[in-house]
This record gives sequence, C-alpha cells and structure tokens, in this order.
Amino acid sequence: MAHVFRFLLAAAAAALLLCGCAGTYLLDNQVQSFSQLPALPAQPTFRFERTLSQQADPVQQALEGLADPALFKAGLRRDDAAPHFSVQVSARTEQVFSPYQDPYWGWGGGWSVGFGGHHGAIGFGGPWRGLDSYWFRREVSIVIRELPANRVVFESHATNDGPVLDNRVVLPAMFDAALQGFPNPPPGPRRVDVQLGTKS
Repeated sequence: MAHVFRFLLAAAAAALLLCGCAGTYLLDNQVQSFSQLPALPAQPTFRFERTLSQQADPVQQALEGLADPALFKAGLRRDDAAPHFSVQVSARTEQVFSPYQDPYWGWGGGWSVGFGGHHGAIGFGGPWRGLDSYWFRREVSIVIRELPANRVVFESHATNDGPVLDNRVVLPAMFDAALQGFPNPPPGPRRVDVQLGTKS
C-alpha cells in the first residue's frame, strides 16, 4: 500500500502542474549570498556579462531575460551604454530521483526529458509509468561586479528540489529568492520561499 500512496501523491502533484487549473505552489529555495555592497549607487545601472561558454550558448540570452525582472525588482536598471555594474547569471537543471520514487515502478520509463540549455521540454512515454520520477534539481547563480574595477561586490546562489516542470516559471522565482535582501542580505545559508501561481 505504501507504494500506491507514493504513486498517488506524485500523480496528484503532476496533475496539478500539468493541467490548466488554478492553484499555487510554494517554491522553497536554499539561498546563500555574499555582499560587499553597503548600498546602491545613485545610478544603479548594469549590463550582462558572459563567460566564453555562455557566449556560445544560444539560450543564455533567454536566461538573462528570465533574470532581468528580479534584478529590476532589486533596484537595478539595465543600461548597456552606461553601466555601473556587470551582472553574470547562470542556471543548471537536472532530473533526479524523486523522494517518492517507488522501486516497484522503476526509474524514468514514462518520461522523456529534453533540456535545450536552460529550458525544459517534457513528453510522456505512457499514461502512468514513471510518474513518481517527476523531480528536478535546479540551481541559479548571480555574480555582480562593480565597474570599471571589475570588483565582485555581490554573489548569490539559490537551489531547489521539486516537481515543478517549467523552467520559465521556476527560474525567475529562484532569481527572486537569490536577490532577497539585496544589497544587504542576511548572512549564512537560509530558506527563501516564493509562491508560484498556475494559470487557469
């Protein structure tokens, strides 16, 4: 009966996330931030900075688009012509074993997962099989440098494990969590919850 309960729980979570019903989900993030920025300058402008590998990544621009609203809410304004800061963002997503994984059902037979860089696409291999394998681990990172000295003044990382499917929904919320308290976040690791809503 235990494996049936775990399967039904996973099925219910997947149904909520895959259907068009209205609902909410609490995205719990583990966040750690480091700051040497006592306050924002009068002109808190920035431009995005990319590593060599990010320059070659076709989805990096889309990822920056997902981070931009969180940076704006934190008080930063993008201005490529006259930036005070440079901002580097990155993200990683992987499918992992669900805590509700049932050995009777096995791993991964029912889901095919294709990640085009930072964005996910999910397809079914069957109506039920593997449903309790529907679990992801994500991490986002933000590094802010003060120009022109190129001095790192802020760094933050947020991680989350959970069943939410769409990176376009999850990653912006994780960037929000990573920037909580900016520019003077609390010291040490902390949990930051962000409420997600599903569209009806």
